[in-house]
Amino acid sequence: MDSPYLDTAPLQVGDTVRLIAPSGPTDEESLQRAIAQLESWGLKVVVGDNVRARHPRVKYLAGTDEQRRRDLVEAWCDPDTSAVIALRGGFGAMRLLDGIDFDLMRAHALRADGRPKLLTGSSDITALHQAWDHHLSVATLFCPMVGNDPFKNSRVVPAEVAGWLFEPWGGRELGFPAESAHPTSSSLPRAASGAAASDGLEWSKWSEDSPGDRTKTTTQAAQQDAESGPLSRARTLVPGMAKGRLGGGNLSLVAAGIGSPELAGVREARERYGPSILLLEDVDEELYRLDNLLLQLVRGGWFDSADAVVLGSWQDCAEIAEVEELFMDYLGEAGIPVVSEMGFGHDPDAPSTPLGVAVTLEAPAQGRPRMWVDGA
Repeated sequence: MDSPYLDTAPLQVGDTVRLIAPSGPTDEESLQRAIAQLESWGLKVVVGDNVRARHPRVKYLAGTDEQRRRDLVEAWCDPDTSAVIALRGGFGAMRLLDGIDFDLMRAHALRADGRPKLLTGSSDITALHQAWDHHLSVATLFCPMVGNDPFKNSRVVPAEVAGWLFEPWGGRELGFPAESAHPTSSSLPRAASGAAASDGLEWSKWSEDSPGDRTKTTTQAAQQDAESGPLSRARTLVPGMAKGRLGGGNLSLVAAGIGSPELAGVREARERYGPSILLLEDVDEELYRLDNLLLQLVRGGWFDSADAVVLGSWQDCAEIAEVEELFMDYLGEAGIPVVSEMGFGHDPDAPSTPLGVAVTLEAPAQGRPRMWVDGA
């Protein structure tokens, strides 16, 4: 399979996106903030009918499985949809999979211009990423979600996510930057109507033909804020180089999927797709829980298809040194590169990561490891 979006951006000003809640519930303030953020980028936002729903018995679900599944299917199958955007994670996305007609979803995987539609989200949305990969064979974007705190609190997340939505992917490096070269608020597209973004700043109109038109109209202080995000902490645990198709996501969700239709054939995955690089991250898990989850993946053969393993953030888990030692216990002798602290996942400033695309990983014994999307 060829990687999409290598020389054309997934979205452009004026595109229609569908905002849904396939997992946990949200509050009205977060919903309105998410809508305002997307509209500030010049996108037309259609909100799922059941985004405000609540499950009658299970408090951690945004509506019943049928309500959430209906919003997901209708969003994806809408011929005007360019992207389906998950409002937040939580729990419940995996509950939707068995009732989805993936033949129908596959028939609606392309936009009118022939390009694939895009699914975005992270955390619990890992279940959907895996299903889209297995059933639809389309690339997706594992990224912070517009209804969550990073879009409200982070200086870099909104611009970084926008970069993956409004810029081509080919050649783009993954993870935190090595030096202060973060995407800034000035690089965001402005709404087609000329409206200001949700934080009150004004953005120049996005224009591929006139890069100079992207120059900022923000204050100097706002630009400094946007540029003051974290720098790369990535380091090599096992050196080497690998090329492959990016997969994985949240460790708990990947482990929960072992034995499911989406992951039943993990030992044949490398024959199906060729080389692969697998990503893992998690949040709020004790070390013994991480050990159990990793053991489940090892016994289920999930790592058999891996040509490299890249670790993201382990927010509110054990100390990072303990997490790395645990992974080395299982993978240190596997003969594949292993890289730690690439940042994606639940880090407050988490970078975005496309899944289902071809990438290259360089993990030197000395110096910073790097991973980037292969060019056209």
